[in-house]
Amino acid sequence: MAQAEEFGTELADFRRRVEELRSARALPESDRLPALEAALLELRYAAEVLWPRCEELTAERDRGGREEHHEHRLLRTLFQRLPVAVALLDRDAVVRRCNPAAGRLLGVRAGYATGRALTGSLAHESRAAFRSQVAAVARGEGDRGLTVRLPGSRQGGATLRATLTALHPPHEPGTIVLAVLQPAGPGAQAGAVPAGPLPAAESRTPRPDLSEAARGAELMDLLDGTTTALLAADSPKEVPQRVAEVLYGRFADWVVVDAAVPGGALRRAAVLAPAGRLRDAVAEQDPSSWPPVVEAVRHGGTSLRVRPEDPGLLGRDAAGAPVLVRAEVGSLLCVPLSDGAKGPVLGALTLLRTGGRRAFELAEAGAVERIARHVALALRGL
Repeated sequence: MAQAEEFGTELADFRRRVEELRSARALPESDRLPALEAALLELRYAAEVLWPRCEELTAERDRGGREEHHEHRLLRTLFQRLPVAVALLDRDAVVRRCNPAAGRLLGVRAGYATGRALTGSLAHESRAAFRSQVAAVARGEGDRGLTVRLPGSRQGGATLRATLTALHPPHEPGTIVLAVLQPAGPGAQAGAVPAGPLPAAESRTPRPDLSEAARGAELMDLLDGTTTALLAADSPKEVPQRVAEVLYGRFADWVVVDAAVPGGALRRAAVLAPAGRLRDAVAEQDPSSWPPVVEAVRHGGTSLRVRPEDPGLLGRDAAGAPVLVRAEVGSLLCVPLSDGAKGPVLGALTLLRTGGRRAFELAEAGAVERIARHVALALRGL
């Protein structure tokens, strides 16, 4: 940098002297010889000093650029292969980049997490504190550390220790917050790496994904079970309960069926969930307090929410506490009961998965849409 500044100063002086020599053209012809000799000296100076120095600085800049690119690639590879969960956040806790270890720890893919708030992967009671601490670090108030919980940690899930520190990358306009996440539960060791060899980044021989095949078989078995239950129903009142019994436990932790009644109102037709006051409170709720249900009945659209942010999405219990938070909902799937005809939507089927259970996927949503269509056909037939 000092050599470049020195070269810039010399070049500026050279240009100034050349401008002065240009004025020699106005002198009488007899007085131009000294100016011509000075011009030759400046031309030699430019050819023998300035130009070689310019080429040298250009070569150094190109080497520096290649070295900088190499360093970036090295750091990017190191970031991806770190066995510790690491994420780069902005001041709003939105993920700029996270490594695969963080994706595994939070239960999401790294590509999916990018551009979304990291708080969506935390339990509701941990989100506000985490967001505030990230903002404080981004404001320059020093490094922070706090304990956060993943959804379902009350049922044996993980508790994490989050360490936050501020970074000031040279090409970034603002501060980036580096978040390091480590298990903080009983017996967890900071920076512990699972025993055994790390999975290879690439596999030369692709292997069949047996888990995908198993899920497909499970969905086919689920469709068969619901169809059998619908065929055994003798009246419309039996349909919601029979379908809920098939879906409950094996596919969802909560199964709620809401039926549309004449006049546009909704009534709760079936609720299967873990026994307790919360289940009783949900059974007594007005279904119109659930926005996904209202959206499904009015517009016939499916709603799939993973780690929903809005705590009021499922209304509140008698004490005013959000049902979404009390049930520790990790994912929600709500589909309309419609047979695809032009007739009105007959209701909505809402499924909830709680705690650390795997979130609903698009393939599962498609299967539930088929189940809902079969339910609507059974209701109309009966």
